[in-house]
Amino acid sequence: MNDTPLFIPLLLGTNREGRQSEAVAQFLLEKLGYRTDVATELFDVRAFTFSANDYGGALKEKNAPWRDAVRRADGLLIVSPEYNHGYPGTLKAALDLLFDEYKHKAVGIAAVSGGPWGGARMVENLLPVLRELGLVAIHQTLYFPNAGTTFGPRGTPADAGLEKRVGAFLDELVWMARVLKAGRASL
Repeated sequence: MNDTPLFIPLLLGTNREGRQSEAVAQFLLEKLGYRTDVATELFDVRAFTFSANDYGGALKEKNAPWRDAVRRADGLLIVSPEYNHGYPGTLKAALDLLFDEYKHKAVGIAAVSGGPWGGARMVENLLPVLRELGLVAIHQTLYFPNAGTTFGPRGTPADAGLEKRVGAFLDELVWMARVLKAGRASL
């Protein structure tokens, strides 16, 4: 088994003020940080440069840290809220900055919602986009319903079962990232 940690950046897909998904992203970043088999870095769409007048290489250059991270990434973890049954436009804009860089890399989705469904409709809409980009979505998805009550006052999960679900989710993401990394190396 390869002891080199996988690189799996975390993408926070909304720039809204008061976003509940930021706490989820920080929680998952912390959980990834405990793992010895993964190195990670948080990318927040608030830091991206988007322009209607630029496209292709110009935008890739303006967002070089993201481009370079995805080039070396073994997988990707997306944290996104559900807005009106869909994903945020800023997430789509961030994903659309690249194409070939995503091919045959694992992706896991953590869906966040203020309602009881936890972002399930956003996931349904996002999956075809991820597949078109060449990403391979893992089977498990993390759902964070009623996001305002996900964490207690000290940032601990209000749901005792969350830790176990996060562990299983990350295990699957790491497994798929390793398998795809080996596959890319054999081409």
